[in-house]
Amino acid sequence: MPVEPRIAAEGLISFDAPVTLSEDGRLTGPFVRREGATRRFVYIAIGTSAGQHASEWSRRAKIDVHDIPADLLAQARQGEVLEVVLPGRAKDGSPACATVRPIRAWRAI
Repeated sequence: MPVEPRIAAEGLISFDAPVTLSEDGRLTGPFVRREGATRRFVYIAIGTSAGQHASEWSRRAKIDVHDIPADLLAQARQGEVLEVVLPGRAKDGSPACATVRPIRAWRAI
């Protein structure tokens, strides 16, 4: 289930990935992937992985969602939107990929 494609330049880009918060505090839904019993994450596809066939890149950025603090999940349950800020580029200047760590922690907006 893809979201609207975005082309990154030098500015910021954002994605909305709706998820469901289960009664026991797990995030689920079509954007959430699972690894083992507890790890949950969302992928951002990049380059050919996102259908941009002429790209030199074929990557995915993995954004962990299983470790969002319980107090923020409680706010999400009350209707707040959660946001995280991630680096779009790796240290070598190429698109960020694999597990991408936030540059600003999860927060309710």
